[in-house]
Amino acid sequence: MYRALLVEDDAPLRRIIALNLRRRGYDVAEADSVASADAALAAEAQPFDVILLDVNLPDMTGWDVLRHLPDSNLAHGPPESRARRPAVISIAAMQPVQTPLDEFQPDGVLVKPFPIDVLVRLLDRVLTRRQSAPDATRHEPAHGVQ
Repeated sequence: MYRALLVEDDAPLRRIIALNLRRRGYDVAEADSVASADAALAAEAQPFDVILLDVNLPDMTGWDVLRHLPDSNLAHGPPESRARRPAVISIAAMQPVQTPLDEFQPDGVLVKPFPIDVLVRLLDRVLTRRQSAPDATRHEPAHGVQ
């Protein structure tokens, strides 16, 4: 069972995504802000396998969640650090600017609106690739991304 942290401030969208992932066997923790995501990351003894990260949150940007990751879940830095972090799939209302994509190198990017099956296929690809090559840090573009 994969563990996912879903960081999304749009409550109906967050519920739909969480429900669909739970039906597929994911253990899902939910957060609606950077503060609640930070709390979820700090409270968990076992690291998350993936963070689904809305980049536009009410208190800061979603990228700030990655800046605040505990040392056991390093978000950026040398390749060996990124290999230990959870997979990250950024979710945005429009194509994110290149600077944070270069800095954090998310494993995938989804542009809203997106079909749930696109998210599920992207998660399957990203998590399967990480299992087979845990040091992989390649970026996996998805729906709405060129």
